[in-house]
Amino acid sequence: MALLPTSHSPTVEAIFNAYEADAMDGFRPHLGASIIGKECERALWLDFRWATKQQHPGRLLRLFETGQREEDRIVANLRRIGITVLEVDPDTGRQWRVQAHGGHFGGSLDGVALGVPEASKTWHVCEFKTHNAKSFKALHDKGVLESKPQHFSQMQIYMHLMGLKRALYLAVCKDNDDLYSERVHIDHGEAERLLAKAGRIIFTDHPPVRINDDPSWWVCRFCSHHPVCHEGRFAEINCRTCLHVTSLADGHWSCAKFETVLEPKVQKAGCQHHLFNPDLVPGKQIDTDARGAWVEYQLSGGDLWRNGLEGGAPC
Repeated sequence: MALLPTSHSPTVEAIFNAYEADAMDGFRPHLGASIIGKECERALWLDFRWATKQQHPGRLLRLFETGQREEDRIVANLRRIGITVLEVDPDTGRQWRVQAHGGHFGGSLDGVALGVPEASKTWHVCEFKTHNAKSFKALHDKGVLESKPQHFSQMQIYMHLMGLKRALYLAVCKDNDDLYSERVHIDHGEAERLLAKAGRIIFTDHPPVRINDDPSWWVCRFCSHHPVCHEGRFAEINCRTCLHVTSLADGHWSCAKFETVLEPKVQKAGCQHHLFNPDLVPGKQIDTDARGAWVEYQLSGGDLWRNGLEGGAPC
């Protein structure tokens, strides 16, 4: 008996396509506290240098939106049991935000709370997350430090920079709507270690070593930078992948070519004088133009290529 063809819905496809059309490129101006716990520093450097454009399918983008919408529900749940939750800073009317390294590093809090039953007189940083059933079980069995170290690191940064000593981690299981809560204590030593890690990534022109040289290793295999890091694909063309730029201690980026400070919108656009950071070229540098107009490489396949003459990366 022949199988019926899989049903195709133009409506569903159009919805998902709309999400993809509206999606951002993933190029944040700063290195985020939400990802500083990522184990691979090279991946973080590639994030900060805008090496890879984020391209998520519409279904996944809609799932991200579901997680964001859940935050309002969690806040309502907490207020319903008498907890004071401040989603914005009363002094500014904007979402709570922390930053370091001149603004190159930072993040936004889900809120701060007072009246948590386990410690009703202590202000807590709030961190709200959604999990699938497998992830939720691991969280329940092992706790946030072991099961979700990036979330743990994120809260350490928030507490340290906010001057608070406790965080309330509240998670929702998307499969059955169960809840998990955990109070996390400040560890200033860990927070300082993470800030130093951020500084290493922000203020170097060279990518850190790979976490693993095996491209089939599971962490590398699922990394969005796998094509650039392991497959020899060229990075995106923008100011942050150019050899002329430098990240400054005051939070700005400078261009040595034009001796100017670059605003984020300009950084994304790049210019016709873009020359790749040599560490982002899959080949060996063998020659340069005395005027700085081009750099010649022998690519990994053996071909010679002059960056600066072809108008971009070779196909």
